Amino acid sequence: MASTVTAPRSETVSDDRRGGAPRRRDINSVGIAPWLFLAPYLVLFLAFVVGPIVYGLYISLHRYDFTLPNKPFVGLENYTDLFTPGSITFSAFWQSMRATGIFTVFSVPLLLVVPLMIALVMNRKFPGRNLFRAVFFAPYVLGVAVVAILWRYLLDSNIGLVNYYLGLLGLPDNTAWTTSTPAAWFALVGVTVWWTLGFNAVIYLAGLQDIPRELYEAAEMDGANRWQQFRHVTLPGLKPVLSFVTMTTIIASANMFGQSYLITKGAPGTETRTAIYQIAETGLRNYQMGSAAAMSYVLTLFLILLSLLVFWLFRDRETPKRQKAGAPVQAAPLMLRQGKG
Repeated sequence: MASTVTAPRSETVSDDRRGGAPRRRDINSVGIAPWLFLAPYLVLFLAFVVGPIVYGLYISLHRYDFTLPNKPFVGLENYTDLFTPGSITFSAFWQSMRATGIFTVFSVPLLLVVPLMIALVMNRKFPGRNLFRAVFFAPYVLGVAVVAILWRYLLDSNIGLVNYYLGLLGLPDNTAWTTSTPAAWFALVGVTVWWTLGFNAVIYLAGLQDIPRELYEAAEMDGANRWQQFRHVTLPGLKPVLSFVTMTTIIASANMFGQSYLITKGAPGTETRTAIYQIAETGLRNYQMGSAAAMSYVLTLFLILLSLLVFWLFRDRETPKRQKAGAPVQAAPLMLRQGKG
């Protein structure tokens, strides 16, 4: 009697059928298609980002005057002049860096706190909420030239409406808002806050709406008051947003140019001439492109260091502690502190 023999079934099952992770495709097998999709961006990135960076570095190493045929190589001379007291560019550059620092120190805290307060109000439900949001965001869509010309008229010491209404209130009505300090700083900071707070408020609002409502309900059941909810629920939930807003606000304030150029024209003297203003003046009016490029890279270095400081301040301090304690990081819930906040 013939016996039939059946071949044993293979125990090998594909990763997909076992429910495991699919095998990675060999990177060499993807072909050229991804690079074709990336090509337009890469071309623009190389042409408008990498190219200017490299060319700017080249300019900073030369005595570069685009009106003259010869542009001799001077090495690091343009950089050393910025750090050598008594050189042509030393005092003007560091005066402009001082002005940039003053503007940044006074504008950034206001552009972090005031938009957050407005966002907290806009996040609540009340009649006319959409109109309220539009009113605060509307100035941001205006160009710097429109804003500067508008406020230069309003702040004029002779015919400006600001001094006029201050006089009606019995306050000094002869303040030179654009030609004296500290009034010029109040004007520049105030105009900038009015103009740009809408953008930060919208970013904050998006972050607030991303915080789960259940966290507030749990905090309320635990007896947390409004301040405790804000401190232990809202602020931790807004941490990534706060990091982004802080970074972009510092960079924008350090690059302020239009307000100073059009409202105060750097007055009185060069007190309100910022670093970008001085770079433009040096390169485009005095034709010292090498010195201007060196100034740009020194300013960039300061901004990089400041950015690293901001990242360090906003780093997650709880994750290493939970990892050290052996607790699962992803499963760690947001815990409300007990007691008075």
